[in-house]
Parts: sequence; structure tokens; C-alpha cells
Amino acid sequence: MPVLFYDDECGLCDGAVRFFLSRDTRGALHYASLSSPFAQRELAARGLDSNVRDTVYLLTDDGEILSRSSAALLALRSLGGGWWAVACMVQVIPRPLRDAIYMLVSRNRIRWFGRPTTCVAPTPEQRARFRSA
Repeated sequence: MPVLFYDDECGLCDGAVRFFLSRDTRGALHYASLSSPFAQRELAARGLDSNVRDTVYLLTDDGEILSRSSAALLALRSLGGGWWAVACMVQVIPRPLRDAIYMLVSRNRIRWFGRPTTCVAPTPEQRARFRSA
């Protein structure tokens, strides 16, 4: 099952996790904070630094790590239905342009969206989809 690594100190990232949790009725994604031992271990094993917080990562079922817009689009596609279609439409935009837009938002995310004021409160069923250790 794919794992979405996110910055738990970012309001936009927190909102994205809440968005996915509320729409992922099939349980297609798991989640891990970039500060979690799980994320640190998995990213380090692939030569990536979990302390770099300006990027969302997605660990695929094949063990590949996607980042930035590619990670976000695969996560969106995993929701199925209309979200799959939206992701496919955005996918036609060349990756360098998608990633440039992603990085513009990423650089300004704390200023624009702030920091989370509350923690994600998953249901007991959703809690099993968070990786920490």
C-alpha cells in the first residue's frame, strides 16, 4: 500500500492529509509524518533527507519514491473516481512546470496556510493507516 510522507508542521500538508482521509474510502493510502522514525528510515534508505520539509513523498508498492507533483498526483489518482480523472488531466502538464508550481506553493506554504492548530484526529479505522515506528 502506498505511503504518503508529509510535513506535520505545515497547515497545507495537514489539510491535504485530512482531504485524503475523508475521501479515501477504500483505504488506498497510508500516511507517515516526515518526522516519524518510519519516514526517516525509509527515506534514508533511498538517499533522501527526511529533514527537507518542502516536498511531499510517496512510497509506492514497488518501493519507488516519488516526490513533489508526481507524488501528489499518484496520491490523488489512488482515490479513484473523479479524482483519478482530475489527476490524469493535470498529468498532461509537463513535469518541470508542475514541479515549478509545486515549489512556488511549497516555499510559501507556511505563510499562506500557517501551521496546524489541531492534530489530525483519525478514526480508529484510519489510525491503522498511519505509520510511525
